[in-house]
Formats: sequence, C-alpha cells, structure tokens
Amino acid sequence: MEKSRPLWDNPLQFVFACISYAVGLGNVWRFPYLCQMYGGGGFLIPYLIMLIAEGMPLLYLELAVGQRMRQGSIGAWKIISPYLCGVGVASVVVSFFLSMYYNVINAWAFWYLFHSFQDPLPWATCPLNSNRTGYEEECEKTSSTQYFWYRQTLNISPALEASGSVQWEQALCLTLAWLVVYLCILRGTESTGKLEQLSNPKAWISAATQIFFSLGLGFGSLIAFASYNESSTNCERHAVIVSLINSTTSIFASIVTFSIYGFKATFNYETCLSKVILLLMDAFDLEEGSVTADNLSQMKAFLMATHPQQYAQLAPQLKNCSLEAELDTAVQGTGLAFIVYSEAIKNMEVPQLYSVLYFFMLLMLGIGSMLGNTAAILTPLTDSKFITSRFPKEVISGAVCLINCVIGLIFTMEAGNYWFDIFNDYAATLSLLLIVLVETIAVCYIYGIRRFEKDLHTMIGRKPNWYWKIMWAFASPLLIISLFIFYLTDYILTGTLQYQAWDATQGQLVTKDYPGYALAVIGLLVAASTMCIPLGALVTFIRKRLKRERVSTVA
Repeated sequence: MEKSRPLWDNPLQFVFACISYAVGLGNVWRFPYLCQMYGGGGFLIPYLIMLIAEGMPLLYLELAVGQRMRQGSIGAWKIISPYLCGVGVASVVVSFFLSMYYNVINAWAFWYLFHSFQDPLPWATCPLNSNRTGYEEECEKTSSTQYFWYRQTLNISPALEASGSVQWEQALCLTLAWLVVYLCILRGTESTGKLEQLSNPKAWISAATQIFFSLGLGFGSLIAFASYNESSTNCERHAVIVSLINSTTSIFASIVTFSIYGFKATFNYETCLSKVILLLMDAFDLEEGSVTADNLSQMKAFLMATHPQQYAQLAPQLKNCSLEAELDTAVQGTGLAFIVYSEAIKNMEVPQLYSVLYFFMLLMLGIGSMLGNTAAILTPLTDSKFITSRFPKEVISGAVCLINCVIGLIFTMEAGNYWFDIFNDYAATLSLLLIVLVETIAVCYIYGIRRFEKDLHTMIGRKPNWYWKIMWAFASPLLIISLFIFYLTDYILTGTLQYQAWDATQGQLVTKDYPGYALAVIGLLVAASTMCIPLGALVTFIRKRLKRERVSTVA
C-alpha cells in the first residue's frame, strides 16, 4: 500500500529524525557502562568491528526495505513473504517492551530537572538525620549523589522480593513524560584498555547489542521512518552518515564520562584517606602533619605494632582506601547518567545552571528516542485499514501511550529499578539477534539479493558495491549466528541469573540471585517476541492450507 504522501519535506529532515532517534540515552549511559565493564578502550575493538560488519550494513538494509516497501515493519516483511509477518510483529513487541520501561528514564530526568532549581542542589550534601545531630547513616556510608539516587529518587527496596508501593512523585513524573511524548506524536502527525576481554564472548555480544540498541536495528523504527521517504532518497548515504555520527557520539560521551568518573574516583579516594588520617591522629594523639598519604601504610604498621590493643579497637573504622578499587567500581546502567554526572555538576560554579542544562539535554535525548520507539508501534497499526477505519490516529496514539504509562507504573515501585534492569537486560537482547538474522536471510535468500540490487538501482541510481553484498549475504548472518550460539552457551554456563541489589546498611550494591518468578518473567519476555516469528509462519501456512482446501472443495 503506497503512502498518501511523504512525511519528510526533504532528506535532511529524515536524517535528523534518524539521528535524534539513534543518538539517545544509550550513548550517554549504556555505551560508557559497557566500555568500563569490558576493558575500557579494549571494548572499542569489538564495537568498531560490529559497526562495520553489522551496524552500517543492516542499517542500510532496513532503510532500503522501508523506503522500497513503503510500509511499517509488519507490512514490509509481509510483502517480502507472507510467512515473514511474524518478523514485523516481533519488532513491534520488542518496541512495546522497550517503550514500557524506557520512558522511566525520562521520568527520572524530569525529577532531577525539577530539583535542579534548588540552592544548594539536594544531592550536593548528605541530609541531616532525624535528631539533627549528624548526617543520615546510609548517606555517610556511600556518597550524597548515590544517596539521592537510590534513596530519594528510587527509594529502592533491599531486594526484588520487597516490591513496596508506587512512589507517587515518580508516577507523576512518568505521567508527565508520557504526556510530552503524546503531544510530540500529535505534532509529528501534522509535520514531523584490557585487551584480554577480546576473548570474552560477552564483550562481543554486548558490542553487537549496543550497535543494535543505539542504531535501532530490529525494532522496526527505521523501517517506519524510511517508509515515509521519497523513493529516490539516497538511503545508502544516510545509513553511513547516521552510523558514523551515532558511534562518534558514543565514543565522545565515553571520554567525557570516564573523565568525570576519574574525577569522582580520585575525590572519593582522597576523602577516604583524609578520614583515615584524621582518625589515626585523633586516636593516637599524633602531631599534625605526621601522617600523610605517602606514609600512611608505614604509620598504620607502626601503630599496629606499638599499640596493638588500641589499634585493634580502631581497625573496624579504618577503611582500606584504594584508587584502583574506586575506578573498578562501576555505576550500573542508568545510574551512570545520574550519579556520575551529578557528582561533577555539584562541584561546578553555578551548579544549578549546569544541572538544568544537562538534565534538559538528557530529557531531549530521551524524548527523541521515545518518538522512534512509539513510531515502530504506531506505524504498523496506522497502516492497518481495519484499525484506522474505526479509530482516528490521535486515539490510537493516545491508547498506546496510556497502556504503556499504566504498565510503566511497575517501574516506579520501590523494587521498580530491579524490574527495569530485567527489561533492559532481557527484553530485547536475544530477540534482536534473532530478528536481525531473519531480516538479513529474508532479504538475501528469500526476496533475493539480485532483486534487492535492482530495487536499489531503481531508487538511488546505482547498485550496492561488493562491501554491502558480502556483509548482507555472508558476514553479518554468520556473525549473528556465532553471537547467538555464544549467548546461549553463556546462559547455560552462567547458571542462576543474578542482579545487583542496594544494601542500605553497607551503602553499596550487593549481588543476589533472581527469584523463581523473576526467571519466569525473563523467559516470557524472551519468548513473547522470538516466538512471534515461527508462530507467524505457522499461522500463514495453516491459513493458506485451509484456503486451498476450500478452493479444492468448491471445485
């Protein structure tokens, strides 16, 4: 079905839409976190390889499919083969899961933005305890920025089993975030260094999934965007531009993040040393300047030998200060965007100004990504004559936003952040690998690579060169299959899945096993999208079989 008119007034508008979708929060918090987890700069090697072998070729493929078929994800793959209708449905399901939890990040951005107008910033210092005789014990054991995140923002429970109640402040922020997304949709309908990590399969899987996440591959958003292109739009050039800008932004964000993280680690290390030195000087009545950071280890050994009983009583209060330990302590996931950056902002001149600017920027990135996610859901729905003949687009958009907002309240509970991590880690990873694999095989071996070449020649005036054809037909599918095998092997060898829970008594994250019902939810999240592909093929086969039987019976 041809679109009544192109949505984009010019190709540049389309490129900006793709960039605003691709360059999102994942570049600010997910990519730096993966870099730190998998060897820092060493992670760039699998990332860049995946960008060349997977990212650019598959981005080009999805843009070309959307532009040629002029349909959303369901309709586009159904045109290629009726048996592939489940691929589009799987993309919509994954986008729906992503939208359910992703807008919670925008809710947190609103929360921080509203608090950025206070003087001093509420995360600048620890709050006083109820007796006003000192600081809150939990805050003293961690830091003011972590306390604000885990206690005052999330009010996080000690484990997934302690679900707690809905936090009404976060629920209101989530409602506001969805209202902004809905208004934007309405507006849019009118105009719109450790190289040993290279041998770790998880690093390669994470690099691939980061490429898929950041570029939006497999979600159906790019197919939806491209379906509104003029048929002569140069989607090859756009694929290269968007890929390079997206990756450059990710690397730049990592440089900034690690600079801030290094500052935070150094500051925490020096603060720890100062506290230990002060404790020793007060306990043993030492002269000022006799204990320094340089001779701290020698002085501790000397005092332990000369005053063993007194030192033994003081020992529980003496922390082992380590800069390396501070640097190795990763702030997980979304915490990177909020804890680390707020740590840097509080030490700036006029921190309120920089806080407003930063969290406003974070909000704009998040809203841009959300518009792409919702487009992946709405485009297939609005392509359906059955739905659009009964409901106007505004109602369809409102219903999708309302359903997502109501379900998203789960993530505003005291255990909501744990559920957020479950969705972020398992709702799309395996599904995206399977979806993108089937997409590549469908275009190259079902639709036909030569037929696809002719379509591209018709659209942009030239056929794809050897690089694109080799990547589509051989390299990308084989690499995805390898990653798929690595993923399943790693899952089997890992055993019980675990998560990071906040321990208020220690002021740090601790590792816990997922309960049985959480594992069941993880299984359902994976199955809900991946099973759409074989089920779609099976339903199509049964319908065709029944149709042939009816025809033969009539004959």
